[in-house]
Amino acid sequence: MRRAIFPGSFDPLTNGHLDVISRSAPLFDEMIVAVLNNAEKHPMFTVEERCEMIRDVLPSVETNGCKLFVESFTGLTAEFARRSGATAIVRGIRAVSDYEYELRMALMNRRLEPEIETVFLMAGEEYSYVSSTLMKQVFELGGRVEGLIPEIVEARMREKLGTQDD
Repeated sequence: MRRAIFPGSFDPLTNGHLDVISRSAPLFDEMIVAVLNNAEKHPMFTVEERCEMIRDVLPSVETNGCKLFVESFTGLTAEFARRSGATAIVRGIRAVSDYEYELRMALMNRRLEPEIETVFLMAGEEYSYVSSTLMKQVFELGGRVEGLIPEIVEARMREKLGTQDD
């Protein structure tokens, strides 16, 4: 069985994340969307809220038979991958700056867990500039994010910030 993890903070989940999930899923039998619990990032949503939103959205993702799961974790990604029985860590890359960071992380993960490979997927062109941080900033300043984050997530952001739909 081929199991992968797709780790991230997912605060909030974006359509770019969903694109990486749907394009990488056919490579594996199972994939765990691994939600990092890192309070130092000052998240908009609790880890439980992020997991719930991801679970709500995942049924709409085409997976070609890959089973998707959602779990939260703390600590090292490589250790979580090992404990989960994963053989791969999936990472999306948007730009050269992402690659430099992700390469360092992949090399460290390989040092920690040599039997686990990191698989990089280039972001879809329409999501190459989308990040969770940017989506939060744009949303908090009143900008439009439709088409860049799932509708369910946008509604939860509106609830969280107490804003109304225009």
